[in-house]
Amino acid sequence: MASIIETFIARGDLAHLALFLWASGASTFLALILRELSAANRRFDAFVGELARFNLRHSAEPHSGACTEAPVEPTTEASKETH
Repeated sequence: MASIIETFIARGDLAHLALFLWASGASTFLALILRELSAANRRFDAFVGELARFNLRHSAEPHSGACTEAPVEPTTEASKETH
C-alpha cells in the first residue's frame, strides 16, 4: 500500500489518490447504511406482523365496543392462492 501511495506522490497525482480514497470511503459508508436500512425494514415488518397476530388473537375476545365487524386476517405471500 505504501508503494502505491509513493507512486502517486511521485507522479503528482495526489489529488487523484485523495479522490479515490474519498470515493472508496463514501461507497463503503453507503453500503453499510443500506445494510442497516434493510435490517431495520425487516425488524419493522416483523413488528407489524406481531401486531397483526396480537390483534387477531385478542379480537375474538368479547369487548364492550359497539363494533360488530369480523376481524380482518393479515395476508401473507404463503397464504395466497396461485393460479
